[in-house]
Amino acid sequence: MKPPAFTYHRPHSVAEAVQLLARLEGEPGGAKVLAGGQSLVPLMSMRLAAPGHLVDINHLPGLAGVDVVDGEVRVGALARHARVERDDAAARALPLLRQALQQVAHPTIRNRGTTVGSLVHGDPAAEMTAVLALLGGRVEVVGPGGAREIAAADLFVGPMETSLAPTELAVAATFPTAGPRSGTAFVELARRHGDYAMCGVAVVVTLDPDHAVTSARAGLISVGPGPVVVDLGAAVTGSGGGFDGGRVRELLDAVIEPEEDIHATAAYRRHLAHVLTERALHQAHATATAGDRRAA
Repeated sequence: MKPPAFTYHRPHSVAEAVQLLARLEGEPGGAKVLAGGQSLVPLMSMRLAAPGHLVDINHLPGLAGVDVVDGEVRVGALARHARVERDDAAARALPLLRQALQQVAHPTIRNRGTTVGSLVHGDPAAEMTAVLALLGGRVEVVGPGGAREIAAADLFVGPMETSLAPTELAVAATFPTAGPRSGTAFVELARRHGDYAMCGVAVVVTLDPDHAVTSARAGLISVGPGPVVVDLGAAVTGSGGGFDGGRVRELLDAVIEPEEDIHATAAYRRHLAHVLTERALHQAHATATAGDRRAA
């Protein structure tokens, strides 16, 4: 199918883009921002989205950077997934970025799709939503009233729905690093490689100087209306960094809300959440332990 008719706009500055979004808010169909378009355009082609206007921000200057500053990784709105994935400085500061981005769709999609665009699209199966939520990151937006930051905890309000106003433009996302003596992992399972995950899990495990686990947290996708963050510290057993599988499952079951669809039953998604979280915990713990010993 072809997308419905729309009017195309190509602003040349952030201020012009914001002015356009404000002016077009009341127009039939409203306006949508076009960056990578790897989520929006397929929805339009399937007639699941029918904006009256597209505001193409690909020519705006200064929005394609990936910078590591003061223990955080800042990703501009036009930085493609592949650009972020291949950034060695960002990967050294926050390995979880590369671990998660390697799971996003296929290389062709990552070459065009943007990390910030994926976040503000708000798909509950999108990998980067779990990373931002788990790390307590934020999205920078500019609107008619000026600039503001939206914390991840306030950004995702429902399936395909964020708290970004229709007149606001997301210009960057900031990911805090996991901190010293931390290990991370991202694991997911899809019916075919590159498909949306039936369940995916990002994990951060942090150790003390004696290599004991001081904290363990997980961020899950495809088991709720948005990313689900779970504190798993209560599942740590002993000083050796083991995890009580039964307790992990209890903690997950208290917060996840999997639903059935054509790809998986709710029960199967719940089972995947249990299995993949335990797998990610052990991977992250092994990485944290290896890194801590190298540092010593």
